[in-house]
Amino acid sequence: MAFGDTVATVTNPSFVKTSADNKNLYAVSELGPNDGEAGFVYSYKINDDHSLEELGRISTESYAPCHIAEDRKGKYIFVANYMGGVVMMYEKKADGSLEKKQKIVLENPEKSHPHSVNISEDNKTVYVTDLGNDRIWIFNLNEIKGLLEPHKNPFIQLIPGAGPRHFAFSNSFEYAYSINELNGSVSAFKLRNSGELEHIMDISSLPENFDGENSSADIHIHPSGKFLYASNRGHDSIVTFKIDEETGKLETVGFTSTEGKAPRNFAISPGGDFLYVANQNTHNIVAFRINSETGLPRSMELELEVKSPVCIEFLN
Repeated sequence: MAFGDTVATVTNPSFVKTSADNKNLYAVSELGPNDGEAGFVYSYKINDDHSLEELGRISTESYAPCHIAEDRKGKYIFVANYMGGVVMMYEKKADGSLEKKQKIVLENPEKSHPHSVNISEDNKTVYVTDLGNDRIWIFNLNEIKGLLEPHKNPFIQLIPGAGPRHFAFSNSFEYAYSINELNGSVSAFKLRNSGELEHIMDISSLPENFDGENSSADIHIHPSGKFLYASNRGHDSIVTFKIDEETGKLETVGFTSTEGKAPRNFAISPGGDFLYVANQNTHNIVAFRINSETGLPRSMELELEVKSPVCIEFLN
């Protein structure tokens, strides 16, 4: 298989996820109301040469599926649908294909916009960011029944207009962070043993002097656990924060241009040396080298032309 080969054809594959065992890849087809009855999630086998063999597709039972997650034991796959307040839970078959286990409809479905599903280290708690309701929903994962069950405190409310989008756990799993699309901020939380989130702080993902339009997008933590990164669409930057490992609080280190427009997604290489940004509107993926001392990414003046890139995923 040559570099840059097309390995699968899917309508609007807006998010992809490799399984922890590197045997399967999942991709959502982000279809809207004018495209069909619902979106889909596709299942693939990853061959030894990294080519893909399609195993099947299954409905996401709502529109605009935008995120995929796998539980920590590799048994279940979750999909967040941006429209309709719907989160789907599937069970993985032996070959990695999927069958439906549960459909969850969040409160105020006409307003709700689930944007990501995130699973705790102990595989007991699932967090769903809801951009429309400004909430992070909390569920207990019943592994035996294959069901998500409401937590005794089923959500944490963010400030109106925050718009929580993507979510990241600290390396210690003591803290968690959400990038908030609508108000350009990052919220920091303490993870309680009960699974609840305790709000610690909010910090802007933008420079103080920025007054243009912006929608923040993605968030990741460096493998060292020392730095947190988030992307801004509008300011078109990656912001670097230093993480206080004792308190979980964030301190702004600096901003790096993504050398393109609308960085919807980015990824850090497994070793932590490089950061790759997918600039959706300028059709380029740009490579940066991360300074291990400051955490700041520096452009390598290396980019790849890709039509509307929106998700970057490494094999585990």
